[in-house]
Amino acid sequence: MSTPTLHASVTLDRLTFTWPDGSTALDQVSGSFGTGRTGLVGRNGSGKSTLLRLMAGELTPTSGTVNSTGEVAYLPQRLTLDVDRRVADLLGVAPALDAVRAITAGDVDPAHFDAVGDDWDIEARAEVSLAEAGLAPDFLDRRVGELSGGEAVLVAIAGIRLRRAPVTLLDEPTNNLDRDARAKLAAMVAAWKGTLIVVSHDVSLLELMDDTAELYAHTLSVFGGPYSQWRAWLDAEQDAAKQAERDAAQSVRKEKRQRIEAETKLAHRTRTAKKAEREKRVPKIVAHGRKMAAEVSAGKLRTEVGAKEEAARAAHDEAGRRIRSDASMKIELPDPLVSRARRIATIGDDERSWVVQGPERVALVGRNGAGKTTLLERLVASAGAVSDDVSVHDSGATERSTPVAPDSAEDDADLLSCERPPLHAHAHTALVGYLPQRVDGLEEGRSVFENIAAAAPHVPEKELRNRLARFLIRGATADRPIDSLSGGERFRVALATLLLTDPAPHLVVLDEPTNNLDIDTVDQLVEALRAYRGAVLIVSHDDAFLARLDLDLRLEIDAEGALREVDVT
Repeated sequence: MSTPTLHASVTLDRLTFTWPDGSTALDQVSGSFGTGRTGLVGRNGSGKSTLLRLMAGELTPTSGTVNSTGEVAYLPQRLTLDVDRRVADLLGVAPALDAVRAITAGDVDPAHFDAVGDDWDIEARAEVSLAEAGLAPDFLDRRVGELSGGEAVLVAIAGIRLRRAPVTLLDEPTNNLDRDARAKLAAMVAAWKGTLIVVSHDVSLLELMDDTAELYAHTLSVFGGPYSQWRAWLDAEQDAAKQAERDAAQSVRKEKRQRIEAETKLAHRTRTAKKAEREKRVPKIVAHGRKMAAEVSAGKLRTEVGAKEEAARAAHDEAGRRIRSDASMKIELPDPLVSRARRIATIGDDERSWVVQGPERVALVGRNGAGKTTLLERLVASAGAVSDDVSVHDSGATERSTPVAPDSAEDDADLLSCERPPLHAHAHTALVGYLPQRVDGLEEGRSVFENIAAAAPHVPEKELRNRLARFLIRGATADRPIDSLSGGERFRVALATLLLTDPAPHLVVLDEPTNNLDIDTVDQLVEALRAYRGAVLIVSHDDAFLARLDLDLRLEIDAEGALREVDVT
């Protein structure tokens, strides 16, 4: 493993944290984070967010210690906002800003000077920070509620930079950020001073890091380099470990075979000696001497071959311990039997429409607030108006790549009224599965299995539990109530509920599905969606994720609120 950045800023010593219910989140974790930028990766549930909260002082360790070189600033994964406060409060500059303005207006109260300290240029610095977030200077005095979610996150991060804390912790900062906001965040990160530790599944962001730290099986390891270099090292290390395990297994087989051959040879010698003694071929005293010598030789040989076999087994066990036995979701989607000629949905605006046909993969992109989620909800709601899906016959092949005027499709006749919204979406099938951003479609009081069974009532319980196991929902977890699950567990249940629905959906609609997934699970989801034989419609700001899906169509809601087709590459 490469040497990480030197000069530790945060040091962990046998850090342990146990939740009130007795479950252990972190156990005897030791290590350190150096100066510069570090990406912290690990599987869902490995304890990354808990570790950040411990470093930030939000949680108290059960045992062990956390030490840092100075003040620690922290941006949690879910930013709780008081929408009626000013943007200056979100930036963290309101007291100094108000004091400077009061003094400038002639108020010489000593309390104002105390509030200002050395920050006489706070307004100018705050305006620069707003510019980094893409906002005008006059936003300082506006309400936080006037910001989009992405803008609020950027302003909060800009405020952290403005405070110049020696150590900064960011937990999944790109969740729900659109492309422009991600670019602004990347620019902030690239110019970051001091120690920055970022938990993220966003590979593009992780590539900006100086070091990559991994939390795995309660062990923290740090690699000197960005995510791609760490991943290449890990893959090579695992390949070497697997080869070492194969070589060790072969060595065990060899030593076992040699032990068996030695035992066979010794048994043959023993039988020969006993036969000679019975037949009195040699004097008794000579036969006895030979017998004793044979027993000594046999004992020595058994010790030697036994030791070699034991050493080979120990080497095999050691090689096996280097191989990760990570549990991954094995997502296998049912076949919805959708023909390529089948119309699935129509999406459009005032000017033109596009038909989603057969097993196509379609991405819907655009800035935050453009209306993407509203359009998805309109599409999903329209599926309820299709009375009997099997009676909706294929309309024949359609040139999907050519925009279709709304009045060219008779199913869209209801969209031609003057009251129709600028953007419209209409499903041509009742079998639509939808996974919203907030994962709020589960019955909280019911168990995991009861939620899944309601979506697949005709699937036998044993088979359904086997399918759940592929989503890492096993044993007692399947019988726990939804409201007792962690965020990652809830997402897996919601995903399973969608993908195991019987009958299988003709159209799967996903709104920012990668926000709650670790990188390995995103890989599983990509493979599943690529193999799915139904239609897929995805809203995502994650360009790297979309690029892997072999998209057939990419639609963007532009600044004017109109739809346009953009290059899928």
